[in-house]
Amino acid sequence: MSFWGHITELRGHMIRSLIAIVVCAIVVGFNVNWIMDNIFFGPTRNDFYTFRVVNHFSRELIGHDSITLPGNFAVQQKKLFEQFNVMMAVSIFGGIVAAFPYLIWELWRFISPALHPKERKNSVFVINFIWILFLLGILCGYFLILPFAINFSLLFKVSDTIVQLFDLTDYTTLFMQIVLGMGVVFLFPVLVYFTTSLGILTPKFMRTYRRHAIVLIMVVAAIITPADVLSMMMAALPLLLLYEFSILMCAYTFKKVEKRTLEEQRITPQ
Repeated sequence: MSFWGHITELRGHMIRSLIAIVVCAIVVGFNVNWIMDNIFFGPTRNDFYTFRVVNHFSRELIGHDSITLPGNFAVQQKKLFEQFNVMMAVSIFGGIVAAFPYLIWELWRFISPALHPKERKNSVFVINFIWILFLLGILCGYFLILPFAINFSLLFKVSDTIVQLFDLTDYTTLFMQIVLGMGVVFLFPVLVYFTTSLGILTPKFMRTYRRHAIVLIMVVAAIITPADVLSMMMAALPLLLLYEFSILMCAYTFKKVEKRTLEEQRITPQ
């Protein structure tokens, strides 16, 4: 293919991906009332799954619940069309999450013709690995970090005379920031895989600069979470585990690259 041929091919994949997002967003939009009540505002209620698990173990250890949220989570609308804008944001966000496996499949369809049969076989694993990591990050942000961030914001009070009223846009921003942020950050092992395959990154480099990486992880955790220390630590813990996993992946990929390089040197005539 010529350059413009590749551009035309890429445009087709992008159009199909956009259509998939729109279709999924429409499906989410038609069910937005249920999604808002049960998923979007789910972490604001005491019967949320994370709180039930924590309170179960808390009752076993100390005899009473350790997390009890206020019965009424008051969210106010301050601007015209704010609910409509939030509905659109939730629909688009849900459409992207639901269509993400298909988006990755379209990406694989675009790059697979340029791969050798062995590379194409390995790329199937990588493509599946990408969307699985992204969804794991989404679930981690939704079930692990967001509930504790909301718990901290609801229970922290400097005076009983202050009435807690939460802005709908602020809550939406917090939701997207944590959930989508964790989904993107969880793609870090994929970046490690490709940079190692290209010979840019080595496991020795990752182990040598582990302390620097920990500092960077804490900075990233502080960016994608609110200002409280608890939420930051809850976000940093899975990211630290992800970094250690990335070191193992880097070492495995580095050995494969070295082995392939040696085989190519043997095959190449002197």
